[in-house]
Amino acid sequence: MLEEVIIAGFGGQGVMLIGRLLAYAGMLEGRNVAWMPSYGPEMRGGTANCTVIISSEEIASPVVPHPKSIIVMNEPSLNKFEPNVKKEGLIVLNDSLIKQKVNRDDVRVIRVPANDIANQLGNLRIANMVILGAYVKKLEIIKMETIFEALEKALSRRNQNLIDINKEALKKGAELIK
Repeated sequence: MLEEVIIAGFGGQGVMLIGRLLAYAGMLEGRNVAWMPSYGPEMRGGTANCTVIISSEEIASPVVPHPKSIIVMNEPSLNKFEPNVKKEGLIVLNDSLIKQKVNRDDVRVIRVPANDIANQLGNLRIANMVILGAYVKKLEIIKMETIFEALEKALSRRNQNLIDINKEALKKGAELIK
């Protein structure tokens, strides 16, 4: 089992938290993981992406030039990473902010209205959890219960009150996948 995913968006959209949760959940399930963050020159509002590898085998390098999957929160991230996705790969995109079409017909695409669902739930900051829920449900490489456990461990003490709404957002994202 090997999953390589790049998660990308603007700083402040929670892409690093998605990556940390996937990596942490992978460890909780006894897999080998690598998590490599990359920030633009600005923090909030600048570009941010991270690479996560979850494997049943040893991981030779955290560098992934051609990922199996990407999760993209904005159009610049789609433009940057779409050409690199492996053939038959998966693109999960934030349909609330990305209106353009994916230019490839050799990949699977899931359009998730992450910001719209987050707004319906009352907190725009949980759009990342909506899109993560859809990704986890589609690939089933990590159990959703393990993501919940990772969330409880990963959120700082000051954000513990947000666990329930984050879990709700994950469930809403998963519900989008048939």
